[in-house]
Amino acid sequence: MSTATLDAPTTDAAILPFTVTFIIRRFDPEVDDEPRWQDFDVEMYSTDRVLDALHKIKWEQDGTLTFRRSCAHGICGSDAMRINGRNRLACKTLIKDLDISKPIYVEAIKGLPLEKDLIVDMEPFFASYREVQPFLIANSTPEPGKERVQSIAKREIFDDTTKCILCAACTSSCPVFWTDGQYFGPAAIVNAHRFIFDSRDDAANVRLDILNDKEGVWRCRTTFNCTEACPRGIEVTKAIAEVKQAIMRGKP
Repeated sequence: MSTATLDAPTTDAAILPFTVTFIIRRFDPEVDDEPRWQDFDVEMYSTDRVLDALHKIKWEQDGTLTFRRSCAHGICGSDAMRINGRNRLACKTLIKDLDISKPIYVEAIKGLPLEKDLIVDMEPFFASYREVQPFLIANSTPEPGKERVQSIAKREIFDDTTKCILCAACTSSCPVFWTDGQYFGPAAIVNAHRFIFDSRDDAANVRLDILNDKEGVWRCRTTFNCTEACPRGIEVTKAIAEVKQAIMRGKP
């Protein structure tokens, strides 16, 4: 390799910054009667994420911008929001995957009470989650010092639904949930599925009775919005269908 090659300057466009316009739906209950849109120009790199842009806006342009975030690595699920009309995690949405020739629109997820800017009240979401009893209920006690043994095949039955991080991206993408505040929503059903099909659990029929309610699984219209919105790749619509089938059979 020649010295000229070693000394050649790097011109990779990926490391050059560029300006991106973000249009954010703002709402401050202390001063606003209705939400309003506000635009910000932010210097970004292609490897940056939407969460990085929100940080830059808050730290460098407008400290009043309000949003949730925690781990910033797609695990906590706290930064779910609508980005260009789709539910996504801000920390997993790369700038290079968006069309930066147009403004990037960011707003709070739908179907839950708006509190401020990109923050919604998650209590209705978690109320549905709690109602399906999302924890192991076992009538037997394992031997002292022993675990509840489960085969690989039995684990695989519900493995997909163990991935839920409770970000509400699926539930708040559901048009039934938007219009019917009583519907359990996809996330609650997914977390019920996780225990209904767990061979170590003894309360499957209790959960099936809960979801057989008029606001349970039968409200699902199979639009696949929830599956598309899930940042963890869970086949949400499939899980809901499996719960429906279990109700009709009378057992998992």
